[in-house]
Amino acid sequence: MTTAPQQLIEGFRRFRERHFSQDDALYRQLVEEGQTPRILVVACCDSRVDPAIVLDCAPGDLFVIRNVANLVPPVEERGGGYHGTSAALEFGVRKLGVSHVIVLGHAHCGGIRALMQTNNAADSFVGDWMQLAEEARIGVERDLPNATPEARLRDCEQRSILVSMRNLMTFPWVRERVEKGELELHGWYFDIEQGLLLNYDAATGGFAPL
Repeated sequence: MTTAPQQLIEGFRRFRERHFSQDDALYRQLVEEGQTPRILVVACCDSRVDPAIVLDCAPGDLFVIRNVANLVPPVEERGGGYHGTSAALEFGVRKLGVSHVIVLGHAHCGGIRALMQTNNAADSFVGDWMQLAEEARIGVERDLPNATPEARLRDCEQRSILVSMRNLMTFPWVRERVEKGELELHGWYFDIEQGLLLNYDAATGGFAPL
């Protein structure tokens, strides 16, 4: 486990040797041609679920947005506040022209756990942000009142992915491209205990292994 900045510096040196040697053209190509990822991933900040590592991707493959609990807010009027996730989404969809948007949730999500706890601090940044998934929490309380805490947490994690997918469609430039068949939305769930990647299937209304 990396525990000190010096380890990061040493890691950068290895990275530099690997990608900036004379016989490695990847970064020269990325500089000369610019980034052209076809896939945008909305992922969690959790240190265990780095999309590039989990999905075994090279630099330039993914355009990644990371925030607490991989949430997508609904579209809002511009002005007032800061909309980092919305701005990154706009850049990926409108400027880069990605063909796929994946909302990548995961098991044991701290943000969703905070949402499910009754003592979740409403006056914290995390508490305010997690209100975006309140619909998911309410659904769990309604449908799984007697389930174990672990089952309720997992269900809320997956429901929150669907909330974000619906919120994606509130952005006019997302909805337009989806309706034209130029953009596909995906809901994925990484089970970090079992090492499984699940996909939301609209036909069955559930998540199944890919």
